[in-house]
Amino acid sequence: MKTGWSWYVMTLVALNVAGCVALLLYTSGKQPKGGTEGTGHVWDGDLREYDKPLPRWWINLFYITIVFSIGYVVWFPGMGNFAGTSGWTSKREHDAAAAAATAKLAATFQPYAGKALAVLARDPAAMQLGHSVFSNNCATCHGSLAQGASGYPDLTDNVWHWGGDEADVLHTVLNGRNAQMPAWGATLTSMGGAGAVNDVTTFVLSLTDPSLLATNEDAVARGGKLFANVCSACHGAEAHGNPQLGAPDLTDGYWLYGRSRAAIRTGIEQGRNGAMPAHLPLLGETRSRLAAAYVWSLTHRQAP
Repeated sequence: MKTGWSWYVMTLVALNVAGCVALLLYTSGKQPKGGTEGTGHVWDGDLREYDKPLPRWWINLFYITIVFSIGYVVWFPGMGNFAGTSGWTSKREHDAAAAAATAKLAATFQPYAGKALAVLARDPAAMQLGHSVFSNNCATCHGSLAQGASGYPDLTDNVWHWGGDEADVLHTVLNGRNAQMPAWGATLTSMGGAGAVNDVTTFVLSLTDPSLLATNEDAVARGGKLFANVCSACHGAEAHGNPQLGAPDLTDGYWLYGRSRAAIRTGIEQGRNGAMPAHLPLLGETRSRLAAAYVWSLTHRQAP
């Protein structure tokens, strides 16, 4: 706090305390006027207000309160930049509470440290904790039921762009993933003309819809050649994808951004960028492991 504001706060506190003392002195010194003489305020015809001072015990309580308030701002930091004689600070209070909470969490999660995902998946208590960690940190993107949304993978199916083994899932949660689909619009157009992007889109759609082979045979053929020259480096010659690169299998019918022609064309022409944050620095190893075990359990049911 700047010095000017500090003096402002101290002056305001001092004036308020002094004002309270002056008000008490003024009111406690008043005496009744004639014992039964009223102030002139009458309600309901016969209820009169009399000019009498507050009871002495009540006024004394107010004085005690004022003394307490003075002691409070001396002991605690209540006077601008004056730190108080106790040395108390909100930061120290927060740090102590945070340390206690961290220690409590560490004790809760310690029994599950370093355990394999399959072992944790068979432990109901571990899965309850894993579900809680998932709900608090992962459901924002993947949904409360882990069924994903456009651009966010469904974690309840058997499609794993980066691999579905224990090590793969754990690595994804701990270290995150960065999936980049380059924008191929300009490259394809230079190689195959203005309709090149549409041709590749038609070819990709034909991988899960064979009927397009009969109705768009020429476009599928042209798109297939372009795919082999440009796209197969990541997605493979048979378009089965590459988990090492996060390149999805284009033959399984699962489309992260939707199966519509417009969505697929946009991905080819403009590219896609997906990022899964690394949760190790956010949650620590054990909590991340529990979340990974919960995710892994959704498609690998284990008997308790």
